[in-house]
Amino acid sequence: MFAIIKTGGKQYKVAKDDIIFIEKIDGDGKIEFNEVLMIDDKIGTPFISGAKVVGQILEQKKDDKVLIFKKKRRHNYRRLRGHRQLLTVVKITDIKA
Repeated sequence: MFAIIKTGGKQYKVAKDDIIFIEKIDGDGKIEFNEVLMIDDKIGTPFISGAKVVGQILEQKKDDKVLIFKKKRRHNYRRLRGHRQLLTVVKITDIKA
């Protein structure tokens, strides 16, 4: 059994006992995703009413660094910036239709 959920502007295909990395969500303990787009072959319009996916927050962490490098040739212009996205690690414990 799998489900497609929407969180943080992105969609994730999840199944029971999956571990996913999503954009940072405050809190710890249990979390419920109510924006369920699809469960197995049942498709919502746009969401399935009454369906939810329950997960357990495992940790808060930072993603790998992404480097942003800008350069304009022949103008001695170089800029190097870095960014680390904040992530939440979630283990899916249950899918309820």
